[in-house]
Order: sequence, then C-alpha cells, then structure tokens
Amino acid sequence: MKRQNGFTLIELVVVIVILGILAVTAAPKFMNLQVDARNASLQGLKGAISGASGIVYGKAAIKGVETASSATDVTVDGTNKISTIFGYPTADANGIMKAVNGLENTTEWKPVTIDGASTSGSNTANGKIAFTFANKVPASGKASDCYVLYTAASANSAASASVVDCK
Repeated sequence: MKRQNGFTLIELVVVIVILGILAVTAAPKFMNLQVDARNASLQGLKGAISGASGIVYGKAAIKGVETASSATDVTVDGTNKISTIFGYPTADANGIMKAVNGLENTTEWKPVTIDGASTSGSNTANGKIAFTFANKVPASGKASDCYVLYTAASANSAASASVVDCK
C-alpha cells in the first residue's frame, strides 16, 4: 500500500484564501507609512522650534530683554545673534530660523505662504512664519497640505508652534 505525501488541493486553496484575507486586512496599515513619517517629521520640527524658542527666552531673560516690544538681538552661543521680541525669537530669518539648527538650510525645510505667514516672515509681535518640506513647495510658494506654523510672542502671549498634519 502506498502512502500519500503532500497536501490536497482543498488544503492548498484554504491556505491561499487565509493568506488573501490577511493581506487585505494588513495591507492598508502599511500603505500609509509615508504620510505617518511626514507627520512625525512635522511634530519633530514643532518640538525643535518650541525647544529653541524656550532656550532663547531663557537667554533673553538672563540679559533682561524679555519685555522688549521691538526686535532685540540676543547672543545665544557667544557669536550667533538671534532677533527676539518679548524674549522669544522673531518669526523671520534672523529669529527662529537662526535659533533652530537646520531651518536656514533650505534643502529640507522651506518657508511658505499660509495662514497669514509669508515666506520672509515678520519681526513684529504675533508675526508668523510657516515651514513645510522643501520637496512639497509648489512654485506659488504656498504650502500644499501640511506645515508647521510659528507665531512670535506678543505682550500677552508666548511664542507658539502648531502643526497641520499631512493627509
């Protein structure tokens, strides 16, 4: 009497169906990894902006210029002067872009025009500047769908950073 070795056709079909069901339920979770990575990068930039503005505010407070209502330079590392207003970095190239390492380099992040912010920012109270990925900036200079918005301090509020996530 011969012994059969191997699988029957029904067993193979059942395994293929089970693998197909697993693939259909698991695939969508892995399809959206690029958007999740972009959103995580934006959150990281927000954290860097918040941390840098806090450090600059501490330096400004030590120097006694945390109440200055016009743009005032603060030396942070002995040579690098950062423009501040009410102790926090201004929303321009001389303020927050100097305070956060990497924002002056336009290969990764670029300032964009969105939500009251221009690409050059502003050195006034409540001035705004927004940043998005350098490869997502259309020719118009407007953010496509996701960005970090930095708002400079005012007499009544500290500087803040907010994120609009990618979709």
